Amino acid sequence: MPAAPIYLDYHSHSPVEPRVLQRMIEAYSTVDANPHSMHKHGGAAHAAVETARSQVAELLGSRRSEILFTSGATESNNLALGGLVKHLYSVGKRRIVVSAIEHASVLEKAADLGHQRWNIDVVPVTRSGRIDLASLEALLDETTGLVSVAWANHEIGVVQPMAEISRIVRGKGALLHSDLAQIAGKLPVSTSVLDLASVSAHKLGGPTGVGALHVSRRLRPKLLPMLRGGGQEGGARSGTVSPPLCVGFGTACALAGAEIAQESVRVARLRDRLRSRLLAIAGAVENGDGQARLPGNLNLRFEDVDGEALVLRLQDEVSLSTGSACTARILEPSHVLLAIGLSRQQAETAVRIGLGHGTTTNEVDKAADAIERAVEALRSTRRRA
Repeated sequence: MPAAPIYLDYHSHSPVEPRVLQRMIEAYSTVDANPHSMHKHGGAAHAAVETARSQVAELLGSRRSEILFTSGATESNNLALGGLVKHLYSVGKRRIVVSAIEHASVLEKAADLGHQRWNIDVVPVTRSGRIDLASLEALLDETTGLVSVAWANHEIGVVQPMAEISRIVRGKGALLHSDLAQIAGKLPVSTSVLDLASVSAHKLGGPTGVGALHVSRRLRPKLLPMLRGGGQEGGARSGTVSPPLCVGFGTACALAGAEIAQESVRVARLRDRLRSRLLAIAGAVENGDGQARLPGNLNLRFEDVDGEALVLRLQDEVSLSTGSACTARILEPSHVLLAIGLSRQQAETAVRIGLGHGTTTNEVDKAADAIERAVEALRSTRRRA
C-alpha cells in the first residue's frame, strides 16, 4: 500500500491530537448524556461541559461565563455579527466595518446585513496583508456599531496588530469582533482587547463540529439568538450541547495553552526550513508579511505554475491547498490575494501551506523535494505546449 500523502493543510483542519482523541473516547463512556437533564447522568455531563468551558476561556483570556458553545467559528461569526443588530439599532448604530480579507462567513453575513439596509464598509489592507490603520480610523464615525477583523488571516497567515486596532475601534465607541479560528492555540491572544471572538476546535487539534463565541459580560444580555428552541447556553444558543465534543475542545485548548511557547517555536523553525527550500526555486515569491504571520503558515506563488494544477499534481505526495477549504470549489481567484494587490493571474499561481502539531522535519524535507519536482514538471509541460 502506498504511503499516505504528507499533510500540510493545517489551516483548513488540524487533525485530532491523539491525547484529545483519548479523552473523547473516555468521555463517550462516562459523560455521554444530556447535560441539560437534572438526573445524575446529566449532572456529570454538565460538569464536564463546564470544565471544558473553563479550559476554552483560559486559552482565550476570557471568563467562563463569557464563553458560548457553538458548532464552530462559522456559526460564531454569524452570531457575532447578527446577534447584536437590534441592540446597535436601538442606540443609533447602523454601520458595520469588516476587513477586505475576512473569512467568507464574515463577509457573507455582512453582505446579508447590507441587504437589510445596514451600511457595510470594507477596510483595505496593505500589500503586506495588514490592516490599513489610517483607513480604518477614517471609516469610523458615531454611527459605527461593530468592526470585525480576524486576528490572523486564514490564507496568508498575517497577524494583525490587534491592540492598536482595538484602541482605534473602541476609542470611536464601536464594538470589536475578531475571528480567532486560525490563531487560537498557535500564538497567545487575549480577549481583553475584544468584545466578541470566534473560535473552532478543529483548527487546534480538537474535534470538528464544536466551537465557541466569546461575548463580553456587558453584551451577553443584549445578544439575540439565531437558533431558538430549548434555550440552552443561557438562552443565547439553543440546541443540546455535546459533552464529548466539548471535552475534546477543552482538552485541545488546555494542551495548546500548556505547550504554545515551545510548539510555536518548533513549528516556525520547520516553516522557515521549508520556506528557504521553496524560495530557492526560480520564480518563487512569498505572499504577505514575511514576519508578522502564524508560525506554521506559508503562502507562495510560483511563476508560470497554476496553483490548482500544482495541488492536483502533488495529491499523492503532499496535501496542500490554493486557499480556504470553504471556497475550494469556487473557480475564482482568492479575494485575500486580490485584496493585497496581486493580479488575478498572480493569485491563480498561489498555494497555501500549513504546518502543525504533527509535522516533522523529515516530512518538511520530503515535501520540499516533491514540490520542487512538481513545479519543474508543470513548467516543462507548459514549455512543450
